[in-house]
Formats: sequence, structure tokens, C-alpha cells
Amino acid sequence: MITRKVGEKVKLLLEEYPVVCLLGPRQVGKTTLAQEITAEISSASIYMDLESPSDYAKLAEPESYFEHHQGKLIILDEIQRAPELFAVLRGVIDKRRKAGFRNAQFLILGSSSLDLLQQSSESLAGRIVYQELGGISALEIESSQQDSLWLRGGFPDSFLAKNEESSLRWRLNFISTYLERDVPQLGFRIPYVTLRRLWTMLAHVQGNQINLAQLGANLDVSAPTAKRYIDLLEDLLLVRTLRPWFGNIGKRLVKSPKVYIRDSGLVHALLNIGDLDHLYGHPVFGLSWEGFVIENILGALPQGVTPWFYRTSAGAEIDLILEFNQQKLFAIEIKRSLTPTLSKGFYLGCDDIKATKRFVVYPGKDSYLINKDITVLSLTALMKEIEIF
Repeated sequence: MITRKVGEKVKLLLEEYPVVCLLGPRQVGKTTLAQEITAEISSASIYMDLESPSDYAKLAEPESYFEHHQGKLIILDEIQRAPELFAVLRGVIDKRRKAGFRNAQFLILGSSSLDLLQQSSESLAGRIVYQELGGISALEIESSQQDSLWLRGGFPDSFLAKNEESSLRWRLNFISTYLERDVPQLGFRIPYVTLRRLWTMLAHVQGNQINLAQLGANLDVSAPTAKRYIDLLEDLLLVRTLRPWFGNIGKRLVKSPKVYIRDSGLVHALLNIGDLDHLYGHPVFGLSWEGFVIENILGALPQGVTPWFYRTSAGAEIDLILEFNQQKLFAIEIKRSLTPTLSKGFYLGCDDIKATKRFVVYPGKDSYLINKDITVLSLTALMKEIEIF
């Protein structure tokens, strides 16, 4: 078992809010984490899987069911299957508040973000808090396992597989199952072949700015449709779009976002990369590492920090900017080299945005200064640095 760091955050939130929503893609470990947490904090809890017909049937009269189990923490898994419950939860919570119940009464789990947030925010504003659970992070494993995590990705069943072949097989099956079963069940009518081609194309251009017109032409769909498909994968927490910095600095900035498949293991599976030797020789090598590092960093961010990338038509470029506030900007360059060197573009970009801290993330273990204001350090060292703020 791997102890998930987000578990402590969820326990704290359960003490402060009547409803805690744990968001994450399928198979990332939400159910396991929820059951571990409730076993620790509550002797009386109920787990309900809303994909199970028998569990779903119990909620034919949800208000009566919840009233019957008052005082117990109820876990509702795959909540997006029953959006009508959000309105019911509001009435139940307000009634219980009057009776003196202040701490958590419901822990709800969901595999999609945008729709779920919209549905719940309308009914449960002020009563619900959200916490995302991503894949296993570099801080949750031994340092010697980092390359394995990069290759296999952060889904527990993939990372913990007995060998590389088993891990790759799990990921390929996950991709097929997601596209063939899960996406249609969520109400999206997109041909399997089209979405699989899109996902594979995004793997080939991992971490690049996307030309939607060209992407759409390759898929035989319009540019707006291609964007809608990418938005769907982002909503399912499988893809991340990183927005370009838009600060008013008098430069010609690029406007298109960069797109990353969030789990590096899925990138490699889509490209049929089964081991590190193959990965080292593949064109996606550098950008796969970049995406892996970015996803780990963003998973460690405190609330309210905004991530960006920076690029100008003149060649200034920063892989990742973390905006804590207008007076605190971290500029981060990502290199898969034990002897990283920086381009002139990074220095120019740092000067343009007036970065207050400048880092280079590399695969080594030591930390050192390139000059007086640029620190080279490992991924985990930077994640620990970020957690301080």
C-alpha cells in the first residue's frame, strides 16, 4: 500500500464541511482512499456505489434513506451518475444543521470535474468543498522508484504491477475500457475510433501548443469539434491544458495553450512504449519528462496558485510559471539531463516577468546554484519547497 498525502487534507476538510467531494479519474484510488479515511475517523459509515443497481435502488427515496442513517458518514461513489441527488443533499444538510450537525455527513466521489462542479455548486454553495486526487506522486514513493513512476504513470494498478509487461497491459486495457464503456456511459456520443485517434495524436504532441484546425482535419472534424473533444478529456481529468502567461509586459506573447496528457504512463501506452530503453530513444522523451514533472508540481500546489507557461515570438520561454501573487512568481525550467544548461530564452523570460525565484528541475539528487539566483534541484526537492508556501 502507498500512503496518499492528500488523505490528511481530506480528513481536515471532513471536520470543517458537511460535504467533501473527492475528484479524480477512474481507477486512481478514490474509493480505496475514502474507505481508509472513514475507517479511521468514523465507526459508523456507509459506502454506496451509484454504478451498482442495488445501491442505486436504495436511493429511490433518498431523503428517507439519509434520514434513516442520520449520524453516519455516507460515501456516495460515482456521484455524476445521480446528479439529482445534489438538490436532495442541500435540503438534508440544512435540516441537519438546524439539529446541530456541523461536521461531515457526506463524502462524495466523482470521476469528472466540470459538470460535477456546475451541478453541485448550484445546489450546495457554501456547503461543499472539493479536493482532487491525482495519480501517485513522486513524494509518495522512494526516490529510487521515480523513473518507474515516470514510465508506468501514477495509476496504482499500473505502478504496482509485477512487471513492465503487466503494467503496459493494464494501461492499454484502461484506455480501451474508458473509451468503449465509460465515455458513452457519461452521455457523450463520440465514436471510439475518433477519440482513440485524438488521444494518440495528443500523446505524439505531448506538451506542445495545438493547432486545432490541423488536429480537426486529421480527425475529419471541425476545429470547434476537436476543441470540444479535448475539453471532454480535460473534464474527465485525463488531459491538462496549460495557459500562456498574459501579463501586460509589452511583448508579443503566444496565445495557444499547451496540452498535456496528465498521466505519463498513458502517454507511453498510447505510443506503445513498454520500457525505459524504448522511452530513452523515443522523440517524446523530453516532453514526456516535462509533463511528468509539471503534473507532480501542480499536484503539490497550495490553493490559489495559478500555473502558466511563457513564450514570446522573439524566443523567450519558460516551461512553467507559478503565480502565488503579483509579488511572488516562480520560473521553472525542466531538463532531463544531469548537466542541465539554460538557453538565453529562459533568462529573457525571467527578466520579462520579473520572476522572484528561478529553478531548474533535473533528474539528479543534489541541489546547487548555476548563478546567484538560479537553483538546480530535484523534482521532490522543488515539491517540498512549494509546500512551504
